[in-house]
Amino acid sequence: MVEQQQRTQLNDLVRTRRAELGISLRTLETRAIDPETGTQAKFGWISKLERNQPTDVPSEELIHALAVGLALPVRVVQEAVAAQYLGMKEIRTRSQAARILVARVEEMSEDDLQQLAAIAETFERSRRPSDRDGNS
Repeated sequence: MVEQQQRTQLNDLVRTRRAELGISLRTLETRAIDPETGTQAKFGWISKLERNQPTDVPSEELIHALAVGLALPVRVVQEAVAAQYLGMKEIRTRSQAARILVARVEEMSEDDLQQLAAIAETFERSRRPSDRDGNS
């Protein structure tokens, strides 16, 4: 197994996302409950993650709870778990926001995807120099 001490992807994700949300460890604990099983990410475990202390590989239910608490797609948390505990290579994108967007896209219905594609096309057209300026 990969040495957990050398890999901190889940730890980093929890620490940075909690800071982005501006919530305390206690607030994260109260939010981090798997709606299907009732499994809760406990304060002590979350605190160990943030302090880069060793923890066991989290269960599927605990991953789901953490995703709910961090308001992230489950896939983002699963990838961080796989990278930290199993040595999976991370998916590289320009930003954490891009990874979250990709994960959210995979959760969308076909209608949602069509709407998102239309938004992306409109956004791209708005960024192009206009023909009036002599650019194409």
